[in-house]
Amino acid sequence: MSLFRKKSIEGLLAQTSDSESGLKRTLGASNLIALGIGAIIGAGLFVRTAAAAAEAAGPAVTISFIIAAVGCAFAGLCYAEFASMIPIAGSAYAYSYLTMGELIAWIIGWALIMEYALGAATVSIAWSEYLNNLLGGRIPYEWCHSPFESTKTGEHGIINLPALFILLVLTLLLIRGMQESATVNMIIVFIKVAIVLAFIAIGWQFINPANHTPYLIPADTPGHEGYFKHGWGGVLGGAAIVFFAFIGFDAVSTAAQEAKNPKRDMPIGILGSLVICTILYILFGHVLTGVANWKEFKDAGKEASVAFAIEHYMKGYSWLATAVTIAILAGFSSVILVMLMGQSRIFYTMSNDGLIPKAFGDLHPKFKTPYKANLILFVFVGIFAAFVPGNVAGDLTSFGTLFAFLLVSLGVWILRVKSPQIHRPFKTPLVPLVPILGFVVCLGMIIALDPETLKAAFTWMILGIIVYFSYSRKHSKLNVPADTLPTADDFNKQNPA
Repeated sequence: MSLFRKKSIEGLLAQTSDSESGLKRTLGASNLIALGIGAIIGAGLFVRTAAAAAEAAGPAVTISFIIAAVGCAFAGLCYAEFASMIPIAGSAYAYSYLTMGELIAWIIGWALIMEYALGAATVSIAWSEYLNNLLGGRIPYEWCHSPFESTKTGEHGIINLPALFILLVLTLLLIRGMQESATVNMIIVFIKVAIVLAFIAIGWQFINPANHTPYLIPADTPGHEGYFKHGWGGVLGGAAIVFFAFIGFDAVSTAAQEAKNPKRDMPIGILGSLVICTILYILFGHVLTGVANWKEFKDAGKEASVAFAIEHYMKGYSWLATAVTIAILAGFSSVILVMLMGQSRIFYTMSNDGLIPKAFGDLHPKFKTPYKANLILFVFVGIFAAFVPGNVAGDLTSFGTLFAFLLVSLGVWILRVKSPQIHRPFKTPLVPLVPILGFVVCLGMIIALDPETLKAAFTWMILGIIVYFSYSRKHSKLNVPADTLPTADDFNKQNPA
């Protein structure tokens, strides 16, 4: 049995056409755009903007956002082609199975756990911290921290109950139904985007043009001696920092099997959410660095940069600082929701392929959602969120995301060469240039991750290889004789012209 045996395009399409026993197709283009915005706009907007301005780009952080968005767009265009052509729930995992074979598909599926599952756990811990801040620290320390954390006075944590609570609520919502989850996500997105727009509109009146001069950090600025710390080099350094504020749009592709018209709506959802968030990010960065000087974010602003700018330079709008905290909580909630959704859908597809146990693919008899996958995921993510400090995951989430971007970019090029005849409702432009640029940008970002993160990711991948050879390879549906698998004729019978 070859380690690189591939699923056929006909088999994948036949699998997606079975709407009676599969996932419900309930999502329209607006739902998919909202899912993308829900996954992208989290605390990254409020934290990464100030960090990039203070450390590297200064007021030119707006240009950094444009460069980061272009980098994401390379991968986004490749995702859009695959998602419109193969509307299946497995996202990068399914695309890799088709183009590069089972072992590579397994590796990317295993890596995506770092993006979605560990990401959901980490964000839920941050959600707990911000909730406690909003409540003025009223939650006792021991009930909102892991047992591995303690204060300077010797007070130890026991369990992070708020993190566990938000995970349980969102898991139950996902089990209830995708349409219900999408509706709640739409409400959350409306709230946080409204607050972001309020900050931009109100803050515009308080912009001090002097804060935008000079626009690039001068080369002789103390503490900015490195090439990527000033000038145009600093703009590039800022792009690397804010790049991760864009992570999440790929989660839209995991909902492809639940889209009403995936051929049209998936590209709109993926690229539309990316464009909207880029515009908001640029405007937000312009206002934030105009209201307060970028140098102040090095110390005084830090993670509370937006609240700092409001309280010190926007007199009479202290309520907006509280609203920003609410927007951050809302942002975290939608990010967790979309991450849990994405991971459960990937588990669903991997289970249907036989690579993980059948329970992960069982659908609720009434709601038609992978409820067992959701519950198993809640236990796994919940244990991490309740008992492990949030900084343990580190940049593992980023590694999983970039690895997926890299392989999807490569996969589009491979399939264009090997199967040029396949109908593509949406085509990535300038192939192979765009896929190559997507591959290079993502590979560069992976290399730039710190050594400890790379070691942890390597260890996780080794564990995944062990699982594959001890279980997945033996149980793969591709072990079934080829003549029993779906063919092009089967697909054509189910989908008459």
